[in-house]
Amino acid sequence: MKRFSLPSVSLACLLVLFSTERAPAQAAPPPATERAPIAGRTLTLDECIAIALEAQPRIQATLSDYAAARYRVNQALSPLLPQLSGLVSATRSQSNLTVTSQTTGQTLQIPSSRQLSDTFLAQVLLSQLLFDFGKNLAATEAARKLAEVAVEDVELQRQLISLAVKEAYTNILFAGRLIRVQEQAVQRAELNLRSAKGFFEVGTRPKSDVARAEVDVANARVDLIRARNALRTARVALNTAMAIEVDTPTAIQDNLVFEAVNLDRGQLRGEALRSRPEYRQSKLRVNAAEATERQTFRNFFPDISGTGSYGGSQPQLTESWTLGLSLSWSLFDGGNRVAKYQEAKANLEGARQRVKSTELDIIQNVEQAEIAVEEAQERIQAAQALVASAQENFRLAQGRFDAGVGTILELTDAQLALTQAQNTEAQALADYRIALARLDRAVGRR
Repeated sequence: MKRFSLPSVSLACLLVLFSTERAPAQAAPPPATERAPIAGRTLTLDECIAIALEAQPRIQATLSDYAAARYRVNQALSPLLPQLSGLVSATRSQSNLTVTSQTTGQTLQIPSSRQLSDTFLAQVLLSQLLFDFGKNLAATEAARKLAEVAVEDVELQRQLISLAVKEAYTNILFAGRLIRVQEQAVQRAELNLRSAKGFFEVGTRPKSDVARAEVDVANARVDLIRARNALRTARVALNTAMAIEVDTPTAIQDNLVFEAVNLDRGQLRGEALRSRPEYRQSKLRVNAAEATERQTFRNFFPDISGTGSYGGSQPQLTESWTLGLSLSWSLFDGGNRVAKYQEAKANLEGARQRVKSTELDIIQNVEQAEIAVEEAQERIQAAQALVASAQENFRLAQGRFDAGVGTILELTDAQLALTQAQNTEAQALADYRIALARLDRAVGRR
């Protein structure tokens, strides 16, 4: 039976229009444009993010989830609109009627049969809910809020994909920086090996210096292999985040440079609470829980419906119609409605507490991201000073070894310290870029 609340018609329609027109503007994907070829050109970070946001199937999946949530709004609204159905029936039956004669006392079996044409019935049935104390309107409101939660899921996925692209992009640059550092380390180690062999051949250095230099060359080559594999792994992660073939030879623009930023903690917290989709979702779930609680409370009240039918039946196809008004009120259902109402109240309280919990989590995320950015800035400055000192120390050790007054151990230690310092600087730069990306995510930016 279809239900409809006359005082709620205009408001319900406005709710549906709001849920089906405003929200898609937030969730709709950008217009499809022909993608430029990726191979053979250098991509910027913004281009990589744009490619990922356009092609990532996870975003398309959340868009489909949002479309399904919109249809659930229509489902919740449908009881408020008229119900029209058709009924056609025909039966065939045969039975024996037992008759006892009063004069003779004999019992006779008289066959009786009815054909399909004798029992044919065709009707059109119409029903309309006239008043339900706002039950279905509350259900529609709850469904609309949950559809808006689905909209925020779309934005959440976009932010997570953007963060994944930024991290993979930075890891590629970091791996490339490590490759250059290790290549330089291999060159220095090979130069030291040639020097050690030359000194050994003229008898000024022992064979142990040559063996130590050979070990340094082998270690440097192993580290270079690891750096190259790290680059391949990072490129696979970036290609996967952009939803392209994993073996695409992606080339990206180097942005692994230090640019100091000043952080305003109060401003970042406010921006996070405004922009994080998780926080907006928690508030929308409270609204949905409130609507559900209103619906379950109004289930204690009756429904008033109007019904009508029109049709005809055989054998003369007699025309018939009916009109009716009914009041339906469940007086006792074993406590089911009471339990549902109590459940809705508990869910509402839980949703309100989750808003507070989400707010605390967001503030913690912002604070942790700020600390990570500040730490990375300090590490970069310390690492740059360390590289300068290590370069000078290696220069002096190289000179002492070439002059014959230094040992191979001293030179090896200086070379290792320089390589480690350069790795530390590259790591600090990469951590700084990733910390900035995570700060953007913490405050709700893409």
